[in-house]
Amino acid sequence: MKPSVVQDKSYAFALRTIALARWLKEQREFEIAGQILRSGTAIGANVEEALAGISRADFIAKMSIASKEARETHYWLRLLRDSKIVPESRIAPLQNESLELIRILTAIVKTSQAGSANLKLKAKN
Repeated sequence: MKPSVVQDKSYAFALRTIALARWLKEQREFEIAGQILRSGTAIGANVEEALAGISRADFIAKMSIASKEARETHYWLRLLRDSKIVPESRIAPLQNESLELIRILTAIVKTSQAGSANLKLKAKN
């Protein structure tokens, strides 16, 4: 199977999210630790499901969910930064990674949707 950049990046991001959640729990920030852990690891989980999708529509749906999870994670990271719970120097690399994942996933979804639209047009002709 051909390596997937988004698969590798989302997995690496999930590992860093787990480390952040552990640190947050040590700081007794349990609620937000759970939020960031769920959304940050859900990105890769949905990418994995998309790559094993049974149809193009399934692939697009799962990648769209991964994109939404990346956006949610970016939201939690901004909250952690702006509330001063996590120092900006620690959170900035994760924010950059989440933005990169958002860009990649958005491009994948848009390209896949355009491909589906083209296939439907060809089928009608």
